[in-house]
Order: sequence, then structure tokens, then C-alpha cells
Amino acid sequence: MIRRLALATALAAIGGTAAAQNPGIAGSGYVTDSARDTATGAFGQCVRTGYWSEALAASPCDATPRASAPPVPVVRQEPVAQAAPAPQPEPLAPPRPVLEKLTLSSDVLFEFNKAALRPEGKQKLDELASRIGDANLDEVVATGHADRIASEQYNQKLSEERANAVKTYLADKGLDPQIVKAEGKGESEPVTGDACSKMGPETAKNRKLVQCLQPDRRVEIEVFGTREQSGTGATGAGSGATTPGSGSSTPGSGATR
Repeated sequence: MIRRLALATALAAIGGTAAAQNPGIAGSGYVTDSARDTATGAFGQCVRTGYWSEALAASPCDATPRASAPPVPVVRQEPVAQAAPAPQPEPLAPPRPVLEKLTLSSDVLFEFNKAALRPEGKQKLDELASRIGDANLDEVVATGHADRIASEQYNQKLSEERANAVKTYLADKGLDPQIVKAEGKGESEPVTGDACSKMGPETAKNRKLVQCLQPDRRVEIEVFGTREQSGTGATGAGSGATTPGSGSSTPGSGATR
């Protein structure tokens, strides 16, 4: 061991001398030999010059600091809010086939202030029942309407009673009671509009007003279903035309309402 240390010391001294004679490549901190290769010591280490400094450190003799590249910034992309899809409209149900739609005047169907059918009204309903007797019926709806004379509550009740009278009669004529419906609209759906405005007292004694409001007093009947067309075996709906009630009379002092 002592010999090796002595040998290393002697080589270092020689290296120092060589450094003085051959300080190495300009700008280099290491001793070079005649072939301009870096001189190495007994243990394979590079021989440094006397003016070596960390700034002159070179690989592979000494570790050199490496300039580290700055980390690439990570850009977070916020998720783009997706617009909710527009709601799809509900498909419209196909209209029900209307075999017949008619309006019967309450002057034909009923006596004044009553819900009992008159003979003329029964005749009209007999004709209707005969026309639709061979059809495939889905529903028959009778809707009663009243004029604006008297209170809303009274007119609502009267319209319902008259619609129910029509329903009962049609069921008695053979129509399925389960498919015959009745409803009353009271005075809520007049057809006269402003034609009867400013005509004096709103009472049953005002004959001019009672006569003007006659179209509002009515029962509307809608028949839904199909009928086989002769010769083809196909089914079809009726024309759906509105047939006004015939035989309407001019109201007198005891006009219907």
C-alpha cells in the first residue's frame, strides 16, 4: 500500500511537471499527452492542470452540470359544456274519425226552463240513432249550452241536465251507455258574440234579447267511429258536417232558455 501511494505521488509530481510543459488544449483543464489525448493517472483518472476549476470540468473526467429544460406547462382544458338536446315534441295523436256532428236547438228539444225532451226533440234523436245504428262507434258526446240570462250556476246546471237527457234517450234507443257521454258548458261558449249586447235588461222577459240569444241555447252532439263503405269492405268516417236543428221557432213570452 505504501509503495502504491508513493507511486501515485510520484506520478502526480510528474503530471504537474507535464502540466507545466504541456498544459493541455487551450480552454481545457486537463493534461494531454503527445497525441493530444487526456493524460490519465495510475488509477485511470484524468490528470488535471494546475489551473483546473469546476468551470473547466469536462466529461468523462468529471461530472458536469446539465442545464435542465424547464418543465412543459400542462394546460388543463376545461370540459366544454354540451348543450342539452332539445326535447323532442310528443307525436300528435291522429284526430279521431268523426262520423257525424250536429247542433240541435234547445227550442226544438226542450220546453222553457225544463230538461224534459219534447216530441220534436225525440224525433231528431231518433233520426240520429237510425243513421249511426250500423256504424262502429267509439264514442258519442252530447254537450249542453245555455245563454247568459240568469246566473252562471243556474245555467251550468241546466246545460248538464239537458245533455244528460239526450244521453239517456240515445242509450234507450240502443246505443251502448258506456260510450255515450254528457257534459254541460253552461254559458261559457256562446256563439252570438257581441251581436246581442246593449239590448236592455238581461231577463227572460226581454223578448228581443231572448230571441237574439237563441243560437246560444243548444245541444251539440259528436259521433266518433267508423263505418264500412259498401262494396269495398273499407272503413271510413262520416263527413262530420254540422247539421243545425230544424224546426226552431221564434221564442215568445215563454221561450226556452
